[in-house]
Amino acid sequence: MDHVNLLRQTLKPHLQWHGARLSFLALFLIALFRVKTVNLSELATGFMGKTKIDSNYKRLQRFFREFDLDYYSLAKLIVGMMEIPEPWVLSVDRTEWKFGQKMFNILTLGIVYQGVAFPLLWWLLDKKGNSNTQERIDLFKEFIELFSERQIACLTADREFLGHEWLSYLLSQPMIPFRIRIRESDCLSDGKHTLPARVVFSHLKFGQSQLLSGRKLLWGHQVYVSALRLKDNSLLIVIAGDRAHELIEDYSLRWGIETLFGIFKSRGFNLEDTHLQDSERLSRLLALLTIALCWAHRTGQWLCQHQPITLKKHGRKAKSIFRYGFDYLRRLLFNLEPDLTNYYHSLRFLSCT
Repeated sequence: MDHVNLLRQTLKPHLQWHGARLSFLALFLIALFRVKTVNLSELATGFMGKTKIDSNYKRLQRFFREFDLDYYSLAKLIVGMMEIPEPWVLSVDRTEWKFGQKMFNILTLGIVYQGVAFPLLWWLLDKKGNSNTQERIDLFKEFIELFSERQIACLTADREFLGHEWLSYLLSQPMIPFRIRIRESDCLSDGKHTLPARVVFSHLKFGQSQLLSGRKLLWGHQVYVSALRLKDNSLLIVIAGDRAHELIEDYSLRWGIETLFGIFKSRGFNLEDTHLQDSERLSRLLALLTIALCWAHRTGQWLCQHQPITLKKHGRKAKSIFRYGFDYLRRLLFNLEPDLTNYYHSLRFLSCT
């Protein structure tokens, strides 16, 4: 249990939790990397110590049922832990899946860094389908309240995050430049002619891009517009409130939030294995997964400094920074006794120093 105590002591300065809660978090993190799933029955088997599996299971249930978690403090912990340089690229998106008759629908805002969006705020939407304008505005008001002094490079979002009121709100927030994809059917106007975006950019061939000169009217708002013809002959059309020549490149960073959802699900922690159906309990689980994500990614960063990830023949990395750290921690936490030195070293990446 010394390994659990060491992990607890590492986390203690950054979380205002009492000893039993910190011990639980340490046990949870170690078990999560060992069993690679959030299923409570499986997690209970991964807890260290002599406590019976049934007792571990009940302890997991109590935490997710009762613990009152300060999400704002957690968001600041994530920022401190990851040391993401400013200006930040933000990404907002949803992920959803169904378990039985229950639909899980999670609206998430994160900072994109090294190919992954690190979640700061998330809302469990008690409905199917898209978020509405007020939900998005309220989410961003929380972000601004927490991080108003931070510099933002841009906010990226997909075609779901459109609409007159939402665009009006973003244009009223100069601290948050945006790069949002629009539909090919959305109409653009130069004041004289109004045409669907697909017609405006119909001349583009595969791989060609264009930034329109001057602002165009979209839902009554003036925006800059850029487009790229994709391999499947569709158009990637991105709007911004400020003039920038790299709209398409900026928008491409949005993919980091898709990578995040993949890590939380099948490519990492198997979130879809959870049987938790209460929104607050699921939100607590997401908080713990975010800490685990940061630990794995920071570990992967350190490993890359000593032995860079190999490249495949097509030039892409054989694995992500997260996967590099994730696999290393899994192996380490399965074999703690013979590898104590590396375990001590891995704890540094949770210390925010």
